[in-house]
Amino acid sequence: MISAPLEVYRNSVQTWETDQMGHMNVQFYVDKSAIALAVLSHYLDLGPAYVRTENARLVPRGHHIRFLREQLPGAPLKMVSGILDVQADSLQVYQEMTNVDNGEVAATFSTEVQLIDLASRTARPLPQAALDAAQNLRMELPPHAAPRGLDMQPLRPSPTLAEAESLGMLPTYHGQVTPAMCDTDGWLATRSYMGIVSDAVPNLMAHARGSERPPSHIGGAALEYRFAYRRSLRAGDLVTLRSGIKQLAPKTHTFVHWLFDLSTGEAVATAEVVAIMLDLKARRAVEAPAEVKTALERILIPGASI
Repeated sequence: MISAPLEVYRNSVQTWETDQMGHMNVQFYVDKSAIALAVLSHYLDLGPAYVRTENARLVPRGHHIRFLREQLPGAPLKMVSGILDVQADSLQVYQEMTNVDNGEVAATFSTEVQLIDLASRTARPLPQAALDAAQNLRMELPPHAAPRGLDMQPLRPSPTLAEAESLGMLPTYHGQVTPAMCDTDGWLATRSYMGIVSDAVPNLMAHARGSERPPSHIGGAALEYRFAYRRSLRAGDLVTLRSGIKQLAPKTHTFVHWLFDLSTGEAVATAEVVAIMLDLKARRAVEAPAEVKTALERILIPGASI
């Protein structure tokens, strides 16, 4: 019998996985989570042989992620995983990323996954063997992985591009899905949803501040994310992102992002993120300068949510 938590990933932070803040970018946390899910699938009798014969694999439908400690280039990492809940057509998977050098938890992931047909992108019931294996990996959510800055209310109905524009949400990303953004099945990879949102933040801040500039040693970092994956895209599809601020607090701000298929105006994903201002010299959270607070207040979007 397998007992949780089970090691499902071990690697290190590469220099090319870091961003202008000097730490591993959020999209690569998600990339490592996706690899860890593939390894977990092996222990659920849903590994590569199953994928190839049945044309289906476990795919995230929603993420709650807490980023607890930033990770710098060269940091050795491992991830363990267990199962929080088992349903006939879905699993709630827990993953915990730890820095091997110091033993500190770097990030936690609570992920709803479904067995998805790779051609139709529709959900299938989980095989009994997978359900039985999942029961052997049952665990409780650790306190440090519980939601903190986000309200885990039920998801809102899928928004439309027209609705985003009527609310005054700001355009922060326009682009095309490239093959490099896709997974091995040819669909937009989970990491790329996060990558689009992460890449869009400088444009959101530029909208807010106009000609004003914060001190050069002040950057930003995400503390907590919630993602809802609503539709799948393939290479060649066009995407556009609308963003805004949902809430401001003394040291944190909550962004809302809605990602759309530009051709149809349908929602592809929605997300909320709690972020901080980061002193890049001291590597600690700081209160936003007055001019930054004023700028962020300009892009408050009442009623925006995931």
